[in-house]
Amino acid sequence: MTRMALFRILIICAGIMGADGVILAAASAHQPDASRLASASSMLLFHATAILGAVALIERGITHLQLGLTAAFGFVIAASLFAGDLAMRQYAGHGLFPMAAPIGGTLLIVSWVALAVSAAWPRRA
Repeated sequence: MTRMALFRILIICAGIMGADGVILAAASAHQPDASRLASASSMLLFHATAILGAVALIERGITHLQLGLTAAFGFVIAASLFAGDLAMRQYAGHGLFPMAAPIGGTLLIVSWVALAVSAAWPRRA
């Protein structure tokens, strides 16, 4: 798969995550006892922006290509796990699977560290 195709996939994912984040923010504002949705919204909105930033850094050659892409896709998977688990708990009364939110949160931390390391690592096209 080409670099541009990977960038487009990440941008599409970021757009979907951003839209879902806004939807969850609205739902949390209008539903009683929906604090989980506010947290899910924040995770999606913050990390949608992080994905776009990572793509821009990678495209400009500021970060290591493979590690930067790994971090960006990590943001997609991890934020989706975290937010998906919280939304399922709100609407279905149970999570996605045991430890889904903590796994997502841990992967978010790892992805942020990977992004930092990708900036310190020499550029590789």
